[in-house]
Amino acid sequence: MRSGEALDPPAVFAALADDTRWAVLLRLGRGPASASALARELPVSRQAIARHLAVLQEVGLVNAERDGREVRFVAVGARLSETAGQLERIAAGWDRRLDRIKRRAESPDPD
Repeated sequence: MRSGEALDPPAVFAALADDTRWAVLLRLGRGPASASALARELPVSRQAIARHLAVLQEVGLVNAERDGREVRFVAVGARLSETAGQLERIAAGWDRRLDRIKRRAESPDPD
């Protein structure tokens, strides 16, 4: 995914639905890491980590940065914030609905 492309929430959430990808993203939240370093830290092969990183890159949640001969991956904070913002808007809508239901349930009966 190129910078500036619109967020695709279903693809992002599908990518995050995998436990290993979630663990990779949590780890990258602490700082950049190579695929080899991630494979040493997680109970997954380097090849599997590379596939998971490709999925996360495709939806724009991580970027690859060359550091000499090594490729290090970093979490994309702006994309994560955008995703969190969408979840917050959904939650706010539900909170408003629940507040209306609560007010109706607690209001005196008009009979």
